[in-house]
Amino acid sequence: MVGLDSLAKILGVDEGFLEGLGREMAKRGGKTGVMEKVAAMNAETVSRTLDILNSANRSAPHIRSILRQTILGHEKHLMTFVEEMPGKTEFDKASKLAKKIAKCGPGFFLKKELAAEILEKGKPEELLKYLKVGTVGEALKRHDVTELMSALRFTESDEWMHQTFEAAYSGFTAKDFEDREIEIKVLGPEWKTVSEKFVAKKHHNVSHLKEFGVIFLNPIRENIPGKFLRDFALLLHYFHEIEFYSKLFRHYSAAPDFAEKLKMFLRGDVPEIYKSEPGEWLIVQQYLWKVNPNDPRLFMPRVNPESMHWARGEHDLTTFEAPEAHLDLKLWHGLDWVGCVCAENNEQVVSFDLEDNAMSLVSFMEGKEESFNYHQRESMWTEIFKEYVGGEEAMEKLLIENFDKGVIRF
Repeated sequence: MVGLDSLAKILGVDEGFLEGLGREMAKRGGKTGVMEKVAAMNAETVSRTLDILNSANRSAPHIRSILRQTILGHEKHLMTFVEEMPGKTEFDKASKLAKKIAKCGPGFFLKKELAAEILEKGKPEELLKYLKVGTVGEALKRHDVTELMSALRFTESDEWMHQTFEAAYSGFTAKDFEDREIEIKVLGPEWKTVSEKFVAKKHHNVSHLKEFGVIFLNPIRENIPGKFLRDFALLLHYFHEIEFYSKLFRHYSAAPDFAEKLKMFLRGDVPEIYKSEPGEWLIVQQYLWKVNPNDPRLFMPRVNPESMHWARGEHDLTTFEAPEAHLDLKLWHGLDWVGCVCAENNEQVVSFDLEDNAMSLVSFMEGKEESFNYHQRESMWTEIFKEYVGGEEAMEKLLIENFDKGVIRF
């Protein structure tokens, strides 16, 4: 089939595999030509983007270089705009801007008072030791409960986290949830020392508590070019991830085994399925490539909700304009799933996704010169799935209805 060769190479599968998948999906849904449509859209978008960038040279090293340079320029414009925002610190300003441009509504989250109960029952000794207090009650008098919950990631062991949350979350029901706005919290300077290890491990200073509807920023300034734009996009991604999980919590809240489903969702379980049946698409809520680039599930039909969150976050970012600061990121709009194969460079795959290229710029500036395309590859699978089911709204509905099974069957 015309165009499927490049699509297959980008996805890391055989062309015949995509042809077979296309036939199976046509039997089940009646839609034909989806693969060819996606391949054509991809090729057209690559060509148009390179024309905008005035890149006549179509080699992989050159395309990666010009994309990195574009990220660098756009990051400078974004930083200039953020500096002019109201707020005490860069983190305050960035959080306010993210809250302003993220197109997300209220969600269905655990009540805040439950966070205090979790802390009281769990007795986080390392956290208390760090704060130099004797009891959780003392800590709560001095610190916001959201900060304390966030700081558990920096202070307590994985074993403590597992045991404490297994016990606490096993009893939650729908009555423990309430409707509330998504909150973004900048941790105070008192957390700087202990959060440095977390940032060093995760390579970014943003994280979240999905079940409480909270995004938090660590007060760690990273000065390597690419990191600011990378992490700001991650902030927007988290808004949409939290909104999606809120929909999951609400959808399954009436289930008799809601607590078990809640824990499964928060763990990020991926089905242990290594051979799919015809018409099956895995729901993979992690980036498996980061753990094992040869994971068999990376070569199976799948839809990754992470890709949907990234697409929505990048949509918010790339449609937001501030002419007075020369901030215009629309070049990256809709490029999350787009990639090309450069035949003259041993068929290297180049991602056009904003986050992949921001990460690649960071790597380049650190002297590693790694290039990434795992966001783009997952997004391309998700784009194909979206085309088969009739759009983003239908895709999200299917994801929510089948999330507990970990697979969508046609």
